[in-house]
Amino acid sequence: MKRFMTMIFMLVFSGAALAFHCPVDMKKIDAALDKKPTLSAEQMAEVKKLRADGEAFHKAGKHQESVDTLAKAMKILGV
Repeated sequence: MKRFMTMIFMLVFSGAALAFHCPVDMKKIDAALDKKPTLSAEQMAEVKKLRADGEAFHKAGKHQESVDTLAKAMKILGV
């Protein structure tokens, strides 16, 4: 029972940690975009789409999807 409660506790708080991670990633992307990175038009469009999708996932409470999506945008930006 103790192990079960520990697992539940960890799951609850790991979700909360991810929820707070999303806005930080969005700010990193926004800061990188403000610096006018040298990306192709296709890359820029992809970054903007991933940024918007990541925010939508965050608002929908799908924080893991948000973190994963925002990570793709950050990788393209080299952040």
